[in-house]
Amino acid sequence: MRMRRGKVKVPPPKQAEISPQTAWMLAVRDARDRGAFAQLYDHFAPRLKGFFMRGGVPAAQAEDIVQDVMLTAWHKAAQFDAQRAQVSAWIYQIARNRHVDLLRRESRPLPDDLDNDPAQEPDASQILAVEQEGEQLARALAALSPEQREIVEKAYLGEMTHQALSHQTGLPLGTIKSRIRLGLEKLRHELKGLR
Repeated sequence: MRMRRGKVKVPPPKQAEISPQTAWMLAVRDARDRGAFAQLYDHFAPRLKGFFMRGGVPAAQAEDIVQDVMLTAWHKAAQFDAQRAQVSAWIYQIARNRHVDLLRRESRPLPDDLDNDPAQEPDASQILAVEQEGEQLARALAALSPEQREIVEKAYLGEMTHQALSHQTGLPLGTIKSRIRLGLEKLRHELKGLR
């Protein structure tokens, strides 16, 4: 007796559900949908403004930066990849970069402000001490777990808020705070002789 082999139907894999914000960004990316961009703007603009104001930026200036961030998101929409990052992480990365640019611009001395007083230049022993402290800090950071090191570096060297880190990494805010606290405790222990 011969058995008949039939094809077994396998249901197609379910696509991961995406957030409304990601759907709006995909519509902007793929169809240059102005309505979707307006929804994206309405969702992120107040959040970004709060992000900048918590970073010490005055309200009027924060609004200008938000406009710049969202305009950048519109122009660079083709670069958005929903497989690599959530739209919130992508937009907050643009925002963080704009904030760092702003801080650099504000703290950059103008040529007339540069002071060339040779008496104020550090001597060789001061330079050596700073280099040694930097090396010790680098070793202490390397001793952290990769997860702690990444979060501590982004929080303190990258000047990201805990909330922005949570958005970017997708980790709960409590996990972010815990990793920072544990990382800083370990750094304090490693650097206790550095004073």
